[in-house]
Amino acid sequence: MDELKIIGKPIPRHDAYEKAMGLTSYAADFSMAGMLRGKVLRSPHASALIRSIDTRPAEKIPGVKAVLTAKDVPRNETVTRFGQTHTVGGGFEGLYRVLADKKVHYVGEAVALVAAESEEIAEEAVGKIRVQYEPVPGVFDPLEALKPNAPRVQEGRDNLVIRYEVVQGSVEAGFDEADVIVENTYRVPFVDHAYLEPESGVAWIDEHGVVTLRVSTQVIEHFRGIAEVLNLPQNRVRVIGTFVGGGFGGKEDITVESFLALLAYKTGRPVKITYTREESISCHSKRHPYVLEYKTGAKRDGRLTAMKARIVSDAGAYVYLSPWVLLYSMVTATGPYRIPHVRVDGCTVLTNNIFTSANRGFGAPQVCFAYESQMDELAHRLGMEPLAFRKMNYLEKGEALATGQVLDHEVAVARTAEKAMAALGERPPAKGRLKIGRGMASGMMSYGRMVFLHDTSRSHVSLDLDGSVTIRAGVQDIGGGQASSLCQIAAEVLGVRLEDVKIYIADTALTPLAGTTTATRQLYMSGNATLLAAREVRKTLLKKAGAILETDPDLLDLADRKVIWKADSRETGLSLAEAVKACASAGLPLYHVGLFQAPFRDLTQFLRVEGQVFPDFTFGTHAVEVAVDEDTGALQVQKIIACYDVGRAINPLSVEGQVEGGAVYALGYGVSEEVVIRKGRIQTPSYAEYLIPTSLDAPEIRTILIESGDGVGPFGAKGVGEPSVNSVAPAIANAVYDAVGIRVRELPITAEKIFMALREKRR
Repeated sequence: MDELKIIGKPIPRHDAYEKAMGLTSYAADFSMAGMLRGKVLRSPHASALIRSIDTRPAEKIPGVKAVLTAKDVPRNETVTRFGQTHTVGGGFEGLYRVLADKKVHYVGEAVALVAAESEEIAEEAVGKIRVQYEPVPGVFDPLEALKPNAPRVQEGRDNLVIRYEVVQGSVEAGFDEADVIVENTYRVPFVDHAYLEPESGVAWIDEHGVVTLRVSTQVIEHFRGIAEVLNLPQNRVRVIGTFVGGGFGGKEDITVESFLALLAYKTGRPVKITYTREESISCHSKRHPYVLEYKTGAKRDGRLTAMKARIVSDAGAYVYLSPWVLLYSMVTATGPYRIPHVRVDGCTVLTNNIFTSANRGFGAPQVCFAYESQMDELAHRLGMEPLAFRKMNYLEKGEALATGQVLDHEVAVARTAEKAMAALGERPPAKGRLKIGRGMASGMMSYGRMVFLHDTSRSHVSLDLDGSVTIRAGVQDIGGGQASSLCQIAAEVLGVRLEDVKIYIADTALTPLAGTTTATRQLYMSGNATLLAAREVRKTLLKKAGAILETDPDLLDLADRKVIWKADSRETGLSLAEAVKACASAGLPLYHVGLFQAPFRDLTQFLRVEGQVFPDFTFGTHAVEVAVDEDTGALQVQKIIACYDVGRAINPLSVEGQVEGGAVYALGYGVSEEVVIRKGRIQTPSYAEYLIPTSLDAPEIRTILIESGDGVGPFGAKGVGEPSVNSVAPAIANAVYDAVGIRVRELPITAEKIFMALREKRR
């Protein structure tokens, strides 16, 4: 295996044809005979007491088979676990409430469920449920929610969810050493996931009495939480994952699963729920808005001396993943920079806004916008080129973050910055009132879950008698090629073609559990598990082949469905099928369940973030070119260069797709996307108001991949799915400054904000 034959080759993914031809079956494509349709009644109030619920008018409608409220849920309140195997504690887990009981906490909270013979009947029934609400004061600003006299969002608890701190050195001493200090406040908004496929699924009771769900999800291990809600043993609930038409973290939480399971369990019939686009935007989680106060100091020669930051995140009405997202922000709050003196204080706060949770980037894009805007402003204040200033301060391998975590693997951030800026090429001239600007921003993000989570993944690899390979893994494929990468790994190790590999994924009853498709962890975790399993099968096969050929197995290799000699690949030993049949005749197992365990470190306290928190980090840089109309503030992003150290590109086509997709996803964050909320009520409930980039908005995007080979994934790979979104927005902000000399510190960077800043500058 000295020379890789399939890994690193830009070959079509195993699922490419079906997806290109529209043959892939997603959750909403599935139907069953006798299927009911489910609908959800949601709160029109952000904060109100529920005085009464009258379901009788809905129940009288012909075709209505069930109407459920909180009193009908066996366990309406449980603990959020998000697929992990144990409760971490320390404020990480929050309340999961299936249906509102006694009080509603945000506009859109689920109050009742209906199952009916048709969607129209279910819709009519939802409209007939009579709920008497008594509005009570709410709080909608996280800074206001921290005040002692603020209304309590959840009964019996403070609005402060959790707080952390990162401390290194003495920031007072660091600022005393500084010749230049930049201090600013940044704000980033609520953002929707805007996936093509809204939340959807079907549930039914199988012939063995098992509650079975076929659902669009990033976490099939929610079967445990669903079992808790139904008060059933966990082996009485089965979750089958589908190919997911976009997740971006929005399908990491439970979405339709509990509703489906309850209605199917109550009626004994299959039930389907598919959210409308407006329902998806108005009723499910968002990316956290942050208020970020940053103060950064540097010496005249450009060396950074100190950074002080305060980060406040809006958790919305329920905890969900807010503590986890904030912890990511705390670790990456200083960026990939060498800063001797640091203090970061962070907290996440309950409000009566819609709840916030995982979104692609998971807390890293918010802080990247702040620290990269700071770096750019410092460079300009010091009269230095932004690239030169950053290169002086970039971290290197072997150095430590402010948390004390030593960067044991490649830190190629300087190389990514040099290549990204060089790829912009010659600067075009200004065209009248259109001013051309260029900006850059570097970022870092972990891949793999936090090391205190005992993270594991399993993958079953087997060889059949004809030399074909089967993989069974509980991987949820959310469009990033998670399943296909496992096929490539097995094909490489076992010397077969990609088309010889069949994979079965995401079924809690039939596939070994592989953990969540979150945290950019599947290539790292399930990739390594598949690699371990395939190597065990390979070892058995080559040992038997060595006995047949009367040679040392270490002298043999597998390639092109043959056993060959490493020294002379032209000389064939025997066919793969012959070797497999020989193993089968001898009773040797040509299957193995590979178990990969991430490194583990127990954290006894969480307030002060110290030491290793993540397995490794991915580093990259975005360089952008913009045109700004000086008269109107109109902004056009003309070019994006994305350069990342990916460790090893298992499939360069997939990696480039992830990086390009990340650039467009982050483009919306930078210039157009904002879920506007007023007094808890969403003002942007459809794509007519919530503006995502279209194909006409997408600029020229070029990806540059660096392969250091020093990641902790299979074959030295690093994860890139989430890191690819981090630094686009600050690069745009920095390019706008370069073009017209104004700095926008609040996302998205719209024409209105640029226009107002230009007008203020002229004054």
